Parts: sequence; C-alpha cells; structure tokens
Amino acid sequence: MNDTSRPIRIAVTPGDGVGPEVIHQSLRILEALRQTHGLALEWDVFEWPSTAWHRQHEEMMPADAMRTLAGYDAILLGALGDPGPSRNPHHHVLSDSVSLSPLLQMRKGFDQWVCERPAHQLSGARQYLADPRAADTDMLVIRENSEGEYVGQGGRLRQGRPGEIATQTEIFTRFATERIIRFGFERARKRAGERRDAGNPRTFENPDGEELESQVCLITKRNALRHWGDMYTEVFAEIARDYPDVATHHELVDAACMKFVQAPWAFDVVVASNLQGDILTDLAAVISGGLGVAPSCNLNPDDRSQPSMFEPTHGSAPDIAGDNKADPTAMLFTTARMLDWLGEERPELARAGEALYGAVAADLAEHGHQERTTDAVGDAILAELGGH
Repeated sequence: MNDTSRPIRIAVTPGDGVGPEVIHQSLRILEALRQTHGLALEWDVFEWPSTAWHRQHEEMMPADAMRTLAGYDAILLGALGDPGPSRNPHHHVLSDSVSLSPLLQMRKGFDQWVCERPAHQLSGARQYLADPRAADTDMLVIRENSEGEYVGQGGRLRQGRPGEIATQTEIFTRFATERIIRFGFERARKRAGERRDAGNPRTFENPDGEELESQVCLITKRNALRHWGDMYTEVFAEIARDYPDVATHHELVDAACMKFVQAPWAFDVVVASNLQGDILTDLAAVISGGLGVAPSCNLNPDDRSQPSMFEPTHGSAPDIAGDNKADPTAMLFTTARMLDWLGEERPELARAGEALYGAVAADLAEHGHQERTTDAVGDAILAELGGH
C-alpha cells in the first residue's frame, strides 16, 4: 500500500442477514466521502462468503477467494451466520463451524494477528453501568488473533458413541506472544501522546507506586493454564523493560471480567489471548453501549500488502433481515476505523475517517434513543457530512 499514486481498493463482503443492508449504508457514505474529500478509493462487492452462496455452491466462498481478496488493501465485512429466521423451518441452516469459517480463513490466511476493539461510553448509546465514573471509560482491548485456543488442532474419537473423546489443543508461540504484547505497549504509548496533545492526560499507578500516563494490562489464567500463562507473564516482563513510561498490570481473566463491570475506567490497553480476548472484547462492547455500536478491526501491522479486515461486532440478525430495521451504527463506526487504519499511510483517508466517526457519534448522541429505519440513519449521517 506504499504507492500513494494508486487508488486504495476495498473488498466489500456483505455476507448474511442484515449484513447487506448495513453495508449498503457504508457504501452510500463512502461514495459521499470519496466526492467531498477527493479520495482515491475503489471497491468491489462480492456475493461471498455467505449462506446464500453456500446454498448454491455448497461452499461459503470459491476456492480462489483468498487469492482474489489478496489483491485488496482492506476487507469490509457485514455479518456472517444465518440460523433463521426461526419462523422458516425450511431455511438453509449451517453450523457455526461452517458459516463462520471464512472469518478464521481470512484472519489466518492474511496473518491478521491483532483484533482491536475500543471501548468507551458513547453519548446516546444504551448505558448499562449506573456508576457515573463509567463515563470516563476509555480502553482498547487487543486480542491475539493468530493462534492460541483457536488453532483448530484436535479431533473426536468414537464420535457419537458413549465412549467418545474430544480433544482441543491450544498452541502458543513466543514469536506471536512477543509481537502482540509489544503491539500493546506501542498502542499504550501512542494513546498517551494523543491524550496529552488533546489536553486530557490520564495517570495509572505502576506496581512500584509511580504515576505514569498509560498502562498495559495483561490477561491470563496462569493459575490454571500455567504453561502459556507463565510464558505470557515472562515475555510481558521482558518487553515492559523497553517501555519504562508505561505502567503494567496483570489480571486473571475471571477477575478481569468482574473489574470490567466494576471499574472499566481503571483500564487503558488490555492484551489477551484469542479466546480470552474474544470474551473480553464482547464485554467491553457492552460497556460502550452494546454490540450495535461496537466496531472491530482484524489487523496485520507487519505487512500492509496483506489486507486487514473490518467488521461490526453484531451478528447477522436474520429475523429482521430485509425489514429496514437494522441499526447501521456499528457498521459505520467500523468503516470509520477502516479509513483511520488506511489513513496511517494516506492522511486524506484518516481525515475522512475522523469526519465519519464524528458524524456517527453526533447522530447517535442526538437520536440514539429513537427507533429509526436503516435508511433513516444513513440519511441522517449523510446530512451530517453535508452529503445528499
């Protein structure tokens, strides 16, 4: 993506359920941003991966899909998985292991080793925590996305019989552990600088009592899963020595779940394994106001020639698919995050992403408690941006 003379190319994969509807709003707004900001931006829309494609071809996406997607700078995905609607008993139903498998294929195939999800309370979004200090929540949860509990190693012996045995192997490497933890420290340092520049610094207490401007909290279950937990802990301590300006903290995953609810404002950057991060990122999304406002980014920071993938955290909501009821807010926040990521090398994209984020946040603050159609939300964002 270093050649700034060529257009940025986005592969758009609407997917299942309400995915096509919320993606449609993103494309309307991307078109408006392309015009108003003069963006060198192109996109192609693919029918796959999707349950509809599987119904016709008995596969979620073509055999050459990964090769096709490799030619793009980013992937913008709507939603996958279509278990309904429940009122239709003849619906083409797939197991999660089939319908969601393209997510794992893309994450692993393009080495999207970081899953990054921000969490802070949004004005207008539903607030689940009564404590007024929750308004100060501003955390970034970073999930290791390439290995760990989701490597898919294992099997089933004597399947369906009384003596069946199932094994599921977790794999953790020092290489992946080092890069995800170091990424967390880099993000913490960057966030501290941004808060300082905005005149809104924060402080976190280091174990030695020193007050520092950022923090990384490592999540493990090292009391029970001690082999990889100890490796995470040792690598964390080694890397922390390179970042004396960043406070460090550790939580067991069960304690972290409680403290995310009790005191989410106490966290800054949180680094966790694949499974534990998967759970914590959904919990963090609820703190922000629910999955309906939460974006998600699957990133490959090491190799920009590989596409990163951007998806909202919500599901496909098949019971309301096609009814113009789906809230596209999470999809639009996700689109803004995509532009921000691409804008690290193309500043005009970052400016467009900032404008989109601001417009969506303003619309949510004003209309978040109203029930509106999908199109109405898109129309309002376009008006906020000065489009039509």
